[in-house]
Amino acid sequence: MECMEDSIKSNALHIDENGIVAGSFFDRFVKEEDEEQSEAGVNYVILNEAEIRQRQEDDILRVSTALSESRAAAIVLLRHFNWNLSKLFDHWFDDEDQVRNVVGLYRTPIVLQIMSDHPIACGICFEICNNITNSTVWASCGHPFCRDCYGGYISKSINDEGPGCLFLRCPDPSCSAAVGEDMIGMLIMDNSTKLKYSRYLLRSYVEDSYRRRKIKWCPAPDCDYAVDFFDFIGNCRTGFDVHCRCSFNFCWNCNEEAHRPVDCDTVAKWNMKNKDESENANWILVNTKSCPQCKRLIEKDHGCNHMRCAPPCRYEFCWHCLGEWSSKSFHSCNKYLSEAVSEADETEIKRREVVKASLLKYTHYYNRWAANLRSRQKALEAIRVVQAEYLDRLSFVYGQEKPLLRFITEAWQQIIRCRRVLQWTYAYGYYFPQHQWAKKQFFEYLQGEAEFSLERLHYCAEKELVKYLDGEGSVQDFMDYRLKLAELTSVIGNYFKNLVRALEDGLSEVESNGTYWSCELCSFMNSLPTKRCQMCHNFPMTINL
Repeated sequence: MECMEDSIKSNALHIDENGIVAGSFFDRFVKEEDEEQSEAGVNYVILNEAEIRQRQEDDILRVSTALSESRAAAIVLLRHFNWNLSKLFDHWFDDEDQVRNVVGLYRTPIVLQIMSDHPIACGICFEICNNITNSTVWASCGHPFCRDCYGGYISKSINDEGPGCLFLRCPDPSCSAAVGEDMIGMLIMDNSTKLKYSRYLLRSYVEDSYRRRKIKWCPAPDCDYAVDFFDFIGNCRTGFDVHCRCSFNFCWNCNEEAHRPVDCDTVAKWNMKNKDESENANWILVNTKSCPQCKRLIEKDHGCNHMRCAPPCRYEFCWHCLGEWSSKSFHSCNKYLSEAVSEADETEIKRREVVKASLLKYTHYYNRWAANLRSRQKALEAIRVVQAEYLDRLSFVYGQEKPLLRFITEAWQQIIRCRRVLQWTYAYGYYFPQHQWAKKQFFEYLQGEAEFSLERLHYCAEKELVKYLDGEGSVQDFMDYRLKLAELTSVIGNYFKNLVRALEDGLSEVESNGTYWSCELCSFMNSLPTKRCQMCHNFPMTINL
């Protein structure tokens, strides 16, 4: 059987002394262009506010024309059916009267009336309305109210109830007639209140039609773009990444920041663990001990091992052995006495060791997860500086047009993407099944290769660019640097795309190549028939499968 060494060497990412990448792993994958949308098998379009509003207006016009109803009535109907035109038409043509009664659109039209000969009392303030300034108005139900009271009622609903104002009904408690957009435009004089209602209406078009249309807002703060999804071919468990025009990348399934190759359930568990107070409890358990007398937890914050419990206990004991500290004699616990360790003490010691090991494991993965997060954040800051300052300076020094310097921003964009992938591989590694030794060793090897290659790209884009900003390199040197950085960007990008695929596929290639065991000395993965490590020639005590 082919040895694992040849397999790993053939899959490695090789970088020569000049920094040029010579190869990448997984030859079975085809190198594609860096087009995330087509690669993931997803199809979506990013819509701005004007485009969303145009779609909304088109739907309103279609309903108004098909049903011969006013614009305001069409909006009321669409809101009730969550902007589902087919459902609306089915119910309307099946039983129009029932639909009218349910949504509150009675056949009597809205009337603005001046009652000079027949005074009417307002249903809110009970004042007589008999002139032009106190004219009455009512919805399709016919309940009369003066303009001031009706306008105040609508304005308060918009400002206090939020999106609930879209379901506004007649002020009469016993009436369910709908208050449409035409009455709002007629009675509300404050432009800011009208604008607020318009915003609620626009947002309802996206939020209330999500299940049918598969459209949602970008979850980034202060972003007004929406994503309209219309096809998906991929892993529904891991979802897919959406790249918004605001530069925020998020997962379609869970709305969290993009997290491939980790699935949404793992992200939820990881985020919960990072926030969980139980980690504080674990720290307390590992770094404190109980007073032997009162059992109160004590933290050792000084070097001396002579401990004194707080009042009212004041018990004095040794931090190491928890034995009583006698002031009359010298305390010593350096001798090992097997009979001195009780069964309860052994249980406590084992429990602490288990918890400490668990905490150390979590700390290892979290620190590296957080470090890559910080590196990505710094890269985001760096790319802004590159676009705002560096490109102009390089264009001036080397006489290059800005489009020709795009390779620098592309490198930084690749760094940001790869940092995010590398960041989440540590959450992937934390939850990796411990019994799958072969896969775990292979995963850690691939992760190490990814980290090494990304650091090389990051160094090239950040450190090696400095001398050219000061004009220290020649034009030919700068052209060589351009070729080097572009090559690194392309090949390392392909490496990370293939890494994501492999991890999302559960590293099935390891299973397809047979069973392996890891060397206890060097961790090299050897094929099962091999009894001696092919890397260090060590004979293992046991074989870890």
